[in-house]
Amino acid sequence: MDMKKKVPIREQAPEVRAHNFDEVCLGYTKEQAMLEATRCLECKNPLCVMGCPVSVPIPEFIHKVKEGDFDKAFEIISECNTLPAICGRVCPQESQCEGKCVRGIKGESVAIGKLERFVADYAMEKGKRRPHSHEKNGKKVAVIGSGPASLACAGDLVKYGYDVTIFEALHEAGGVLLYGIPEFRLPKEDVVKKEIAMLLHMGVKIELNTVVGKSVTIDELMEKEGFDAVFIGTGAGLPKFMGIKGENANGVFSANEYLTRSNLMKAFDENSTTPIMRAKKVAVVGGGNVAMDAARTALRLGSEVHIIYRRSEAELPARVEEVHHAKEEGVIFDILTNPVEILTDDNGSVCGIRCVKMELGEPDASGRRKPVVIEGSEFDIDVDMVIMSLGTSPNPLISSTTDGLKTNSRKCIVADEINGQTTREGVFAGGDAVTGAATVILAMSAGRSAAVGIHDYLSNK
Repeated sequence: MDMKKKVPIREQAPEVRAHNFDEVCLGYTKEQAMLEATRCLECKNPLCVMGCPVSVPIPEFIHKVKEGDFDKAFEIISECNTLPAICGRVCPQESQCEGKCVRGIKGESVAIGKLERFVADYAMEKGKRRPHSHEKNGKKVAVIGSGPASLACAGDLVKYGYDVTIFEALHEAGGVLLYGIPEFRLPKEDVVKKEIAMLLHMGVKIELNTVVGKSVTIDELMEKEGFDAVFIGTGAGLPKFMGIKGENANGVFSANEYLTRSNLMKAFDENSTTPIMRAKKVAVVGGGNVAMDAARTALRLGSEVHIIYRRSEAELPARVEEVHHAKEEGVIFDILTNPVEILTDDNGSVCGIRCVKMELGEPDASGRRKPVVIEGSEFDIDVDMVIMSLGTSPNPLISSTTDGLKTNSRKCIVADEINGQTTREGVFAGGDAVTGAATVILAMSAGRSAAVGIHDYLSNK
């Protein structure tokens, strides 16, 4: 075995997976996981742990994998990570734990994410449960939303002994894990719902179809329902648009709507009661992970798909793995390209997208080189669907219906970076609702920090 390289991971072949919604990555076998674990140097000062937002003791769990003690490996991970099967699949390990791995200096880093996924999948297959023998302390906490920040917060709070109820607006729990990330990256029945079932087993309660701000307000939860504290983890689900001509045409979707219809409502199934438009040619505007998800979904529905991104490939914000998979499957990348108008036919439906070519100029405020239009470079691409994937912001419903809750200029809730305390006493917040759109693991980290903040607040109250 070449110790400089990772043990190869099993995947569906591109020509096969481009036509189904089954998971692309098939994971390690027991033997492969144990072999990959031998590559870990078990550093005395593990930089990988510093790169993990929830500080999983990575060398310790990998050592147990190497020994074949997968039960103990799961126990070690579960102390810090409420959703290991999910994080092992969707976290950007290459820029976090694996990005700090010493093995990566002269070769490939240890496949930390794939090992975490293996351990979590093994535990679920064996029906392993997390310990939950904490005595109730008689206090109630409401958690708004059921995405990664909320699930992590609820999981830690119930360990402290709180009576925790999650309030979810939709008819199923999981938030962005359920409606935002496609089946081929994150299976819902076998992974997301099983992770949530573990929380229910620990004692977390979930109330569905409850729109906080409409069905009930935070003020009412605290003043009438008797909740001692509230955590807001409602994410950032309000899509952004460019404001260009034709953006209101039939056949223009936000990535949020498109993915929600496909992932949550199963619109990709021809027998679905809420079918989704199947286009011949699709343009996806944007270059993040959500754009890749939308593009790869459209491809599986039979479309020719173009990613339109105004910077170069080196600046694509999506994970390298997702870009690689999209290219393998046949997604076309039109980089250094920017839309200026969506073209419509006589019926008001999309028939094309007008673009201009770009070049990179001097760095802008973000530190990235600013895209500049090349004069006279205008051209059209024939498409019959456009999906806008330009980022999201928090929905203002919560902040507009809660007394004393301050937001910033981006409509994000203002909260303490360390403990999640907002400007309203007893109300905490974390994840995308505070930072704007970010990653699953960062949201989980914020949820865990807020759980500590809530515990400190209620203990001293």
